[in-house]
Amino acid sequence: MDESTLGLGLAWYLVFVFSAVFHEAAHAFVAQKFGDPTAYLGGQITLNPAPHIRQEPFGMVVFPIISFLLGGWMFGWAGAPYDPVWSLNNPRKSALMSLAGPAANLILCLLAGILIRVGLAGNLFEPGVSSVSSIVIADAEGWPRILAVVLSIAFTLNLILFLFNLFPLPPFDGSSIIQIFLTPASAYRYAQIMHRPAYMIVGLIVAWNTFEYIFSPVFTYARSWLFFGITLDAIPSLPTIDPAN
Repeated sequence: MDESTLGLGLAWYLVFVFSAVFHEAAHAFVAQKFGDPTAYLGGQITLNPAPHIRQEPFGMVVFPIISFLLGGWMFGWAGAPYDPVWSLNNPRKSALMSLAGPAANLILCLLAGILIRVGLAGNLFEPGVSSVSSIVIADAEGWPRILAVVLSIAFTLNLILFLFNLFPLPPFDGSSIIQIFLTPASAYRYAQIMHRPAYMIVGLIVAWNTFEYIFSPVFTYARSWLFFGITLDAIPSLPTIDPAN
């Protein structure tokens, strides 16, 4: 592995860890506010990655490295523990707790996008090549180039995490959305069904095989916002994200 690949991998991992930890800390914070202190007692209302890595070492360390080596981009997962009894007895609060994670990734995506716009307006960045690591690039050596890579990764990765977690199927956070609109009794029955392993396996298979078709148009729209006011001829084609490869 050459030095540039190693540096890119380090940038990916730092952004991934912060994004995943922020996602899980949001889950833990909302759960604690709504009456489930499980994650709080486990020390996971924190941006310190250590307790999150201890909770899910494969998803936080092993799988991200493997996905980067195989595909050039990094993916993985973390997990905040919760009380399943509390979740079943409080389906609407549990749904809001679940949605806090994707909301956290959306916030990070928007923040990265705003900083990219500032960099474009200040001529620090310019539209990059067709790569998730190079949404924007910088001609200047040093920190501007590093910042361009980090913000490119942060924008794309958090958009991916936001959309992926909104799948309305278990085990994804989005499967809880419908509980907000159900009666307490119906939400309780729905939550029981969604916790069955068979439904989780189906959800993973469906998400893995359809995500590219969802991500592509959303990314096109997000990119049009990111580069609004910039000559379209200067903008390269969008990167392709295919989790199946």
